[in-house]
Order: sequence, then C-alpha cells, then structure tokens
Amino acid sequence: MQTMDRICYLLVIVLFYIQRSESFSQCLRGCSCIEDRHGRSLICMEENAFGVIPENIPHDMTKIRIEKSHFTEIKRGAFIRASGLENLWLNFNDITLINSKALEGLGNLTELRLEGNKLRSVPWTAFEDTPSLKILDLKHNQLDVLPEHALKNLPHLTYLDLSFNRLTVISKEVFQNWPLYQKLQSEEKQEASSSGPNVVLALHDNAWLCDCRLKGFVEFTRSLSPPIILMNSYLTCSGPDFRAGKFFHEVELQACVKPVVTTSLTNLSLPLGTNVTLRCLAKARPEPAVWWTYGLKIIRGFHESQERVDEDTIRSLLVIPSLHLADRGVYTCSAVNFIGNSSANIQVDILSPGGAQSAPLPRLPADDENIYIDIRIAKQTVRGIAIEWFAVLDHPDQTWFTVHLGQANSNKKETISIGPGIRSYSVSDLMPATKYEICVTLKNQTPRPGQCLVFVTGSDITEMEQREKLIHIVVIVLAMVLAVPIGIYACTTDTKFTCLESLMAFWKRRRSERGSAGLERERNGTFDSLQAASDEGLVRKESSEDRKVRRRSDDRSLKNKADHSRITAELY
Repeated sequence: MQTMDRICYLLVIVLFYIQRSESFSQCLRGCSCIEDRHGRSLICMEENAFGVIPENIPHDMTKIRIEKSHFTEIKRGAFIRASGLENLWLNFNDITLINSKALEGLGNLTELRLEGNKLRSVPWTAFEDTPSLKILDLKHNQLDVLPEHALKNLPHLTYLDLSFNRLTVISKEVFQNWPLYQKLQSEEKQEASSSGPNVVLALHDNAWLCDCRLKGFVEFTRSLSPPIILMNSYLTCSGPDFRAGKFFHEVELQACVKPVVTTSLTNLSLPLGTNVTLRCLAKARPEPAVWWTYGLKIIRGFHESQERVDEDTIRSLLVIPSLHLADRGVYTCSAVNFIGNSSANIQVDILSPGGAQSAPLPRLPADDENIYIDIRIAKQTVRGIAIEWFAVLDHPDQTWFTVHLGQANSNKKETISIGPGIRSYSVSDLMPATKYEICVTLKNQTPRPGQCLVFVTGSDITEMEQREKLIHIVVIVLAMVLAVPIGIYACTTDTKFTCLESLMAFWKRRRSERGSAGLERERNGTFDSLQAASDEGLVRKESSEDRKVRRRSDDRSLKNKADHSRITAELY
C-alpha cells in the first residue's frame, strides 16, 4: 500500500512538470521564446513573419519584440492577453494607425518602442491604459503635430524620443501641461535634482520652423536644466530660408502680429500703352501670403514677384505691360496669416491720347443707401449658378450683405445673410423652366434696380445631365454692364420683357414640336441649338443653310477672341 502511494505521488509530480513544460514551450511559428530572470520574452525578427499582429500571443510574456513584419495597424486590445507585459518593441514595421484602445489591459507596461514606422499621428489618449510607462520611443516616424495635452497621461515618463520626425511648430504648453514637469517645477531645485532620475528628451532632427509661432518652445528649451535634459541641445532651424541652419540659441524670435499692407501711391494716371509696376509692402509675423486682385479676380496673367526687405517685411511687385483701357480700375494688394489680414488699394486711370483722363469708374457714394454693387454670374452648373459681386466699401471687414432669391414674379424672397469678407454665393437645386430673380444688397436693405439679376433655367434638365452639359441661363442686364460668360444667352435692357416672353413662348412651341416627333431623332441641348433657335424665334426666320453658315462664322469669331484673350492678362 505504501509502495502504491509513492508511485501515485511520483506520477503526479511527473504530470505536473510535463504540463508546466508544455505551457512554457508554446511559442509562435517563426519566433523564439526565451526565459530569463525577468520573465519570458517573445522575439519575432523574421522578415514578413506576420501580416497582422497575431491573436494567439502567449499570455505569460513579459517582453514582446516584433520587428520587420510590416503590419500597418495596432488594433484594439491587440495585446490584452499578455496582461503582464512590461516591454513592447514594435520597431521597423509599417505601422500607420494605432487604435485609441490598442494598449488596453497593459497596466504594467513600462517601455514602448515604435521606431522606424510610418506614424503621422499618435492617439495620445491611448496612454490612459499605461499609467506605468517610463520609456516612449517614437523616433524615425512622420509625426508633424504634437497636441498641447499629448503628455497629460504620461506622469512617470523618463525618456521621450521624438527625433527624426517632421515636427515644425509645437507649443510650450505641451510640456507645461505634462504632470511630471509640473511636479518638478513645484519642488525645490535641490530636492528635484537629488531625489529623482534624469528625464531625457530627444527632439533633434525635426523640421523646426523658427518663426514667431515657435517662440514659446524655443524659450522653453533654453530654460531646461537637470533633472530634465536634452539628448542633443543643438536644435536646428529648418526654416524660414533666412534662418535655415541656425541653432535655437542663435535666433531671437518676436511675438506674432497680423499683416499691415502699405503702398507708396494710391492713385496713378498714366498714358495708354505705358508699362507700369505696382508695389506694396506687407509686414507681418509669421510670413504672410501676399497676392494681387483686380475687382473680384485674382490676377494671373500679369507678372507678379516678391522680394524680402527684412525678416518681417515682403515687397510684392505687379507688372502690367502696355496699359489698355480695360486695365484701368482698382488693384488690391492683400496679405494674410493665421492672425489676420490686411489690404491696400491702388487706383489706376488711363490718360487718353489728348491727355484727358478716361471716363471714371463707378465711385462709392457717401451714403450706404446708394452703394454701387457690381453683380454677375460667375459659374453655371447643371442645377444651379454661382454669383459674385463687388462693392467699394470703407469698412469691408465689417460689412454684411444680404442675398435675396426667389421666383421673379413672387413678392416673397428667401434671404441669406453673408458675413464680411465673402463676395460670392452658390445657388443649387433650381427648378427647370423657371424664371428666378437674385439680388445682393447691403445688410437688410430692400433690393433696388441695378442690384438684381433675372434668369431662366433650361427646360430639359435630364437630357443635359446625361450629356454633361450646363443649364441654359437667360440673363437680363438691369442698369449695369454685365460680363456674360460663354454659354449664357443675354437679352438687352431695352428688349428684356419682350425677349423673355418670346423666348418662353418659343420654348413651349419647340417642346410641343419635339413631343410630336417622338423618338425619331435625338434632341441636342447645346448652346448652339439654343442660340439658333432663339435667333429663329426672336429676331427673324432664316433658312437652315443660313443658320449653319452664320454659326460657323460665329464659331470662328469666338475662337479668334479666345486666342486674343489668352495673350492678354487672364483675370479669374
């Protein structure tokens, strides 16, 4: 009996060791598992071993190292089975995305290394699940943003490596909001330097943009002292160009200011055919974007250049070759940065050969009630239009406009308030074969003649959608000169009512004729067909051959005008 008890005892011991041995021998294919005094380690260094992070990771691992597997994502709870994990190395993969709950269940994690991946951003809230993290290595990624509260959930961090990324501008608040920094600041320096370990920051080899936006961060790096130290204290500017290559301690950065644009001349009167160069100075921090406009359009055909006067000032030059009468008007030099914007105007007048000044452009009356607003159709779409307007104002940054839209015969119009600085509005989902009126006024004024456009939408939307053609618009010019884009048929002011009535009647007659024809021939919804039909019904009847000859002549004329317009300045 005693012998049997001994045999049973030995069998139990053998089974226990066999089971323990089997549990420790579990390892992933292509990986190796090592056990030392720190615990078990899973090491996977084989090229392309996994396309994704394996789900069957052994639960008793304290260190995991997976490299060169080229997976792209760390999904939610990817390592939740290994709750005792302390060291996680995922270097040299192709990680681009980390789930905000990717580190769920890793309360014991003290080291996370993600070197050599393709991260452009990091979900910093993910570190709520790793309160014990001390080492975070993110070097050689593509990080370009560091939010102000990035380090909020990393109170015990002693090593942070953000080197060799694409950081350009970060705020000093990133570190001022860091609990560890706040703790060290609240303690006496002697106690801080003697009681705790050093905190290492690696921030070198980024694309630092040394302008006013980096002022606080540069001052922060200069103020650092143990126990917080920089791995490389020689942080270098990558831009702007005049500071590229300089060290942080060599630059003095000023506070940011919004642009101020000035011109030496505000009025120019020059003879026809003169070459003229318009100049403006834009002073701002950081460097502003500067451009010229004529009316509502950005000038692209004339030669425009910029040169730096000093660190904060840019001179912009606009060359207008051989002045034409069409070049007279107000040219605006504008500058903008993230703080604000500014502009300055130059009035250009053309002297006639006799020395007299050309007819003046419409001027701004002193009374806002009689403000001149130049309105035009800028774009057509299948189901709508876009309008633009221009008004010379004393305070454009404070002036609101109101757009009135509705059917032309209706007293009820929809009103849309347009804020300062906006000079365009798009209308969509228009009904076919409907006459609309759209007006632009100051604030909540009642529309007056000269502030409205009346247009009629085409009658066959479906056909033109299939052929990807624009809707036909009939524009009525009301007491103003309107630049009508190609594709719009315009009626003059003197004949606007008979023109519209005749055109509407002709459309109805054409639709009935098409209906009787059935499916014998395909209908063409092109601009040529509308113009030919309009001429036939509104002006005089012509033979089919006459219309073809005239249309070919018109096409050649339009082509010649288009070629000529490409030679001169293009205004958009």
